[in-house]
Order: sequence, then structure tokens, then C-alpha cells
Amino acid sequence: MITFLACIALLIIGYFTYGKFVEKVFGVKEARTTPAYTHADGVDYIAMSTPKNSLIQLLNIAGTGPIFGPIMGALYGPVAFIWIVIGCIFAGAVHDYLTGMISIRNRGAHLPELASKFLGKVMKHVVNAFAVLLLLLVGTVFVTTPADLLYVVMDQKISLTLIIAAIFIYYILATLLPVDKIIGRLYPYFGALLLISALGVGIGLVATGANIPEISLQNFHPANAPIFPLLFFTITCGALSGFHATQTPIISRTTQNENQGRKIFYGMMIAEGIIAMIWAAAAMSLFDGYNGLSDFLANGGPGAVVSEASTMMLGAIGGTLAILGVVVLPITSGDTAFRSARMIIADYINFSQKKFSSRLWIAVPLFVISLGLTQIDFNILWRYFSWANQSTAVIALFVGAMYLYIAKKNYWISLIPGTFMLLMVLTYIFNAPIGFGLSMNASWIGGAIGTVALVALFFSAAKKARANNLPLEEDISGWKKSA
Repeated sequence: MITFLACIALLIIGYFTYGKFVEKVFGVKEARTTPAYTHADGVDYIAMSTPKNSLIQLLNIAGTGPIFGPIMGALYGPVAFIWIVIGCIFAGAVHDYLTGMISIRNRGAHLPELASKFLGKVMKHVVNAFAVLLLLLVGTVFVTTPADLLYVVMDQKISLTLIIAAIFIYYILATLLPVDKIIGRLYPYFGALLLISALGVGIGLVATGANIPEISLQNFHPANAPIFPLLFFTITCGALSGFHATQTPIISRTTQNENQGRKIFYGMMIAEGIIAMIWAAAAMSLFDGYNGLSDFLANGGPGAVVSEASTMMLGAIGGTLAILGVVVLPITSGDTAFRSARMIIADYINFSQKKFSSRLWIAVPLFVISLGLTQIDFNILWRYFSWANQSTAVIALFVGAMYLYIAKKNYWISLIPGTFMLLMVLTYIFNAPIGFGLSMNASWIGGAIGTVALVALFFSAAKKARANNLPLEEDISGWKKSA
């Protein structure tokens, strides 16, 4: 219990200390007008309040990641707590903050456009394909997972096909309508449900004196589970997730002032880390040890763990509300995944989205492809999603490092976590069955060589960009606020 409470405290302290430091390094310009005003279009660029933006951002980035990931990561033991805390404060929240703020400085641009500007034009095409693939996988995964949970909650009285169809209809509406019509109105209520359910489980763990394991040399990770690199692909959204880089530009287009960035981007990642801590602790303490948890996962998956833990901590009614809070997570990330995909493709082909028909031309093919992907085994989809997710995080962190390097600021806050995760990504794909299937020793060697080579290329490109005075932000000097 001490480890659990200490980790929660460290996350909160991290927001007020390291978060403030990152904000100072970046350098907020309160007088600079944000894209919500300079590019207002009534669809994607609409100024909204900080509380509303914060809750939308939390729901956008959360998905099932900070719940399902930590539940499966709990099999690694208390080392999962360490990754959540360190990853969240020094990697994930930095990743989210820099992506959001750099996007604000560049008319709310999405990651492919930022990668093109700061990492080279070739990267625009690579990252665009990567981002759209990732978002399609996310959207598809976040159709099936909430559908399965709702199917259980409704005691199988409504067919799974009907539930999936209903979720798809909601996604279509949320993707096509202006951001303030559905997302802006419903998310504050969804956010409250999410936070209440997570806090309810957390308070229940403390109140009942749950036997949450403490960190020690003996139980650092059970059964010598291979931490490197698998842990960093098991727990993503609760620590570091490239998916977030596809979501922050949605809110960078609705943020009123740069001084709100730390609350919206850094702060909501810390909130997600707290949610991840609660579910990791619940998984470690409520199922008679790691063997019991392993058996439970084998029989019903993380969804069954969520259902059982919620009922145990909050009773039948409270447990059902908590499960509904978990259902909300993937749905409110799935809809914005499709919305982001629409926006990224529109930016890529320079296709205005003011007209409803224009949005429809891009959205319909996306949903047709996603519907086809639902026929693929979930476990296969998740493996590719995990790798694509963390690869995207690496790209986003290197974009942040390049921006800070050109600005002659402390780029190490982004380059260090980016380099670490680059090593994990390369090692994983060299070793994994979905990759090259090499031995672990060969994979480590290949990963190390690839990491050194790519970091060297980064510094070479960064020096050239600084020498050429690459512009860091969009010129808005000619913009005039309308009466």
C-alpha cells in the first residue's frame, strides 16, 4: 500500500515540478493568438474552455490503454508501478505537452505535417501512412473492446452485432459533426463518470486495506518475466503512447491560450497515469497473487478483471457504473481516432472540411476499412497496434527534440525518452514474431546499432536546420481579430 500511495503522490508532485520545468523550457507566449481564433471554421477550430478541453483531452487519449494495459502489466509485478511513474512524468506527459504546444504554434498541425517540417519532407509521407494506420487500428480495437464489455454488462440480452453497429453509428456522427456538437457537449459528463469510477476503485483499495505488493528485490517482477522490451509495449497509454500525438492536435485547435497547455496536455497525462496506477494495483491485489491474475486473464481477459474488480470494490450498482466508466474510455478515443484520421488525410491532400459532403468523402472509406478489420483476430490487431503506437511516440518525441534544438533550448527532455523508446521499438521488432524473429541477443545488438545510427542522423539534421534558421512557428503577424 505504501508503494502505491507513494507513486500516486509522485505523479501529482511531478505535475507541479517537472511539468512546470518543461513548460518553462518550452516558453509559453500568452500574447500569441491560438489557431482556435486565427483559423476558426466552426467545425474543427472552435475555442473552448480549459475545463472542457482538459476533459476532452483526457478522454481522447485514454482509451482502454490506462486500464487494460496496466492490468496485463500487473503480471510483471511492482516494476509496473515504476514504469508508470517514470514513464508518465518524464516521457508521456512531455510527449503530450510538446506535441500539443508545437501544434498550437503551427496552426493546429497534425503529427505528419510536423514531422515533415522538423524531420524532413520524406517523413511526411511515412508518418502520414503510419498515423492513419495507427488510427484505423485504434478505431477498430475501440469498437470491439467496448462492445464486448457492454455485451457482458447487458447479460448478453442484446446481440454483439447490434452493439457494434450502434457504436459505429455514434463514431460516424462524432467524426462528421463539428467538434462542439457531440464531443464538446457529452465529454464533460463522460469525463466525470470516468474519474468517479476510477477514484471509487482506488478509494476502495485503500479503505479495504487491499494487499497491494510493495517494491522489493524479491518481488521486483515475478517469475523473472522479461521486462525489456515487453513491459514498454504492454503498458503504453498509462506511461507513454504515440496515439496521444494523433489526439492532441484536436485540442490544439480549440485551446484559447498557450498558458492553458500544461493543464490540458501535461496534466491530463498525469491524470491518466493515476488511473493506470489504480488499475495496476487492483489487478495485483484482488486475485490471489499473480497466478490467480494470470488464470483470470486467460479465462476472460482484462475485461473480466475490470468487471470483477469493480463489483468487488463498489458493489453491484457501483460496479456497474464503474464498468460503464471503463466502456466510455475506448468509445471516446475511438470516435476521435476516426476524427483525427479524417483531419490528417484532409490536411495531407489539402481538402477543406467546412462542407459536410467533403468530410463524408474521407470518412466513409475509413469506416468501410475499419469494418473489414473487425473480422481480424483482436490479439493480432493489438500486437501491431502496440508496436505502431510506440513507434509513433518515438517520432513525436524526436519532433519535440528537433524543435527545442533549433530553438536552442533543453532538447534532452525529449531526446532522452525518445532515444530510450527507439531502442525498445527496434529491439522489439527485431525479436518479435510479427517482426524479424531474431534471437534476443541479436535483437539487442541490432537495436543498439540502429539507435546510434538514427540519433547520429538526428544531430546531423538538427545542426543543418538550426544553421538554416528553420521557422519554428506559423507567421500570424497579418492576422486580425474580427469584430
